[in-house]
Amino acid sequence: MTMDDEIATSAEAHEADALPRRHEVHANPDTRDCNEVPEELRRKPVDQKSPAEWAYERLILYIRNFEETLDNEHEVAMGFTGGDAGVLRIEGMGFFDPDIVTFYGADATGAKTQLVQHVSQLSVLLRALPKQTEQEPPRRIGFRLVQDLEQG
Repeated sequence: MTMDDEIATSAEAHEADALPRRHEVHANPDTRDCNEVPEELRRKPVDQKSPAEWAYERLILYIRNFEETLDNEHEVAMGFTGGDAGVLRIEGMGFFDPDIVTFYGADATGAKTQLVQHVSQLSVLLRALPKQTEQEPPRRIGFRLVQDLEQG
């Protein structure tokens, strides 16, 4: 041990355990690793967030990162496992403390759809779907969700 090494106090160790961590590895070395947790998710310790809030925030990051890989001809949608919910074109997302996450959008037929899910049942598949209207630019819900996190 050198003079520069720090000894963590029990308070510092407890605080470090409460901070969110993220780690990803991809087979393609050109894939952008998303190992940093953005500041907006570190403002409030994990142990002070409800399961719904924490799931909501992390889903926002995954949606935004997925959208960053899309071209102008595609938008993000979600597929849900464990049922016949199908695919939902994401138009909104929210949470209801302590344990509910809600997704708003449209299904494959264009019907207005809302999925309300308990965080213990949460399992989603992000999927690229062709955008619906040729003239409109793709809608990027992930970036709007991140803006909302940054403001809150």
